[in-house]
Amino acid sequence: MTNKILVTGGLGYIGSHTCISLIEAGYHPIILDNLCASRASVFDRIKRIKNEPIDFIEGDVRERDTLNKIFEDHDIKGVIHFAALKAVGESIEQPLKYFDNNINGTITLLQAMEEAQCNTLIFSSSANVYGNDNPVPNTEDMPTGDVTNPYGRTKHMMELTLQDYTASHPELSCTILRYFNPIGAHESGLIGEDPLQPPSNIFPLIAKVAKGEMEQISIFGDDYDTHDGTGMRDFIHVMDLAEGHIECLKQLSDKSGTHIYNLGTGTGSTVMELITMYEKISEKSIAYKIAPRRDGDIAQSYADVSKIKSELGWNAKRTIGTACVDSWNWVNNHNGE
Repeated sequence: MTNKILVTGGLGYIGSHTCISLIEAGYHPIILDNLCASRASVFDRIKRIKNEPIDFIEGDVRERDTLNKIFEDHDIKGVIHFAALKAVGESIEQPLKYFDNNINGTITLLQAMEEAQCNTLIFSSSANVYGNDNPVPNTEDMPTGDVTNPYGRTKHMMELTLQDYTASHPELSCTILRYFNPIGAHESGLIGEDPLQPPSNIFPLIAKVAKGEMEQISIFGDDYDTHDGTGMRDFIHVMDLAEGHIECLKQLSDKSGTHIYNLGTGTGSTVMELITMYEKISEKSIAYKIAPRRDGDIAQSYADVSKIKSELGWNAKRTIGTACVDSWNWVNNHNGE
């Protein structure tokens, strides 16, 4: 099989859903994951959803020997790079851990790709790189780097590293995808968001309250300049996000240079709208308390998605209602293993 794609961090939340989309598009995922933030059981669940060829290597993207062996054993046609730590709070407490894993991991991967002459890379970045001072909606040509935490700083530095490296290697096709707020789960209910550490994102916390695993959630601020006072974000279904990667892989693999796109819906929903929708879908009351605003939070953050739509013809298709349905199905089928 000649359409093998190395997926670093492929058992994580977004990586696992992207592996499903890869298989559906006729690719053969080769997953590399060190299981520091994911579960080995996800591999079995992916195989249950799609009974197709798929490989899993337990290893770290910083291990050059591991990468070399993967490239030697498989005819890798491209890499989708998800392997990064992403907890903002932890990054503030342990910045060196984040710089080591995220930046050194990316450098080691590029070195291995160069030796193997693998020239297609899709990188998992974040809207965090836009910082807090850019107006909404965020466009790809806005200034980046005015970030407020080490996690966001590593993403920005990884972007700069990739752009500089690509400029010096004209044969490379490097696509940088800036995610907004992924939510939801696969419609099968077999994979979804399942963080090993206590979640900090709003969506899994809402699900935990609906399931009765938490008493309430905190809404940080209800006096923002939005129609209901709560913060507004661009919530994108994780399967739309996954399919965005496949579209880039199909259309950009043979186009050299750096390509940067937002992955979002282009519209914002408030935290209260998300809670209300989840209550409607789950038929559960979701208790909450209003807490003070957090430092660095802004009223609104959502994407301008006109670039990826005009250049690649891609746009998100699923609603936050669909995300709530799929999430509720996931939390009711998931046994925590």
